[in-house]
Amino acid sequence: MTDSATMTKAPDLTADDMPKPDPALQQFDRFIGTWEMKGHTLDSDVDNVKGTTTFTRLPGGYFVEQRTKIDFVGYSAESVEIIGYDPATGTFPSTVYPNMIGTPLPYRWTLDGDNVTIKAESLNATFHGKWTGTSFSGGWRPDPGHENDPGNVAYDLTGGRRVN
Repeated sequence: MTDSATMTKAPDLTADDMPKPDPALQQFDRFIGTWEMKGHTLDSDVDNVKGTTTFTRLPGGYFVEQRTKIDFVGYSAESVEIIGYDPATGTFPSTVYPNMIGTPLPYRWTLDGDNVTIKAESLNATFHGKWTGTSFSGGWRPDPGHENDPGNVAYDLTGGRRVN
């Protein structure tokens, strides 16, 4: 039994009343889809890093999901990453859930026109990349002072949209 005197009516909300995703997330429009990637560690003359990554928008449009599968020098690396937007910093914080360790990893993306920077502070590494038309290239590098950290391997990648 309920006491109707204490019941409150839910507000009549329309789609126009709901918050909208920040327009800054539209910068990820060019990422949406599946991409083929290849590249190499700096000590190799042949491609020893190959894989795919797929970007999708999560329902509601507030977040972007990236699913990556890479053969990294013979090791199968997979991850799921959820990317959002921080209006206070104008950057895109994300959390990566890798198959290599049982700890989520915080990343932070900065998009500036055709330039992409991804900072992985807990790994002491940064990706610097660039879009050229519909392809991209770039590389991960250890941050200064961390060049000899275990597992912090520098490598370069190029990629383009997968053609089915």
